[in-house]
Amino acid sequence: MLALGLVLNTLGIGLFCWLIFALAVYALPFFVALSVGMLAFHGGAGVVGALLIGLVSGASTLAAGQVAVAVSRSRTLRIAIAAAFAVPAAIAGHHVMFALSQIGVPSLAWRETFACLGAVCIGGTAWTRLTVFAETRPLESAGVAENMPRPVLTAATHER
Repeated sequence: MLALGLVLNTLGIGLFCWLIFALAVYALPFFVALSVGMLAFHGGAGVVGALLIGLVSGASTLAAGQVAVAVSRSRTLRIAIAAAFAVPAAIAGHHVMFALSQIGVPSLAWRETFACLGAVCIGGTAWTRLTVFAETRPLESAGVAENMPRPVLTAATHER
């Protein structure tokens, strides 16, 4: 029974870690949905109305962020939007990894180290998942990259 418990605990922690990485990009939309839903509930929208308003606001935040990163031509704007999604994910990752490290790490310094590494990894995952929709473009220095003439290949070039 002890072996089965160890295996199931390991699988459960592994599943939980996979879930954290898979849901990292949704930290900002979840926060927005929760905040707007609570505001709507306290404004008198009721439980169902607040739930619907929260879901719509969270989904629209995620969609707007992904579309803005995908269509933006400004690198600075893309970085700002991706950072807005990655920072809450990194904070959530720090707290999750700190809580998980309390299970088996007695030293506070090592718990903080693992928590900081988790924050970097989970924030980087959120950054990557958001910017995967961004179109890669060549360097745009006054249109030079787009209008470069291609060298003409002659028969003498092929013989060498």
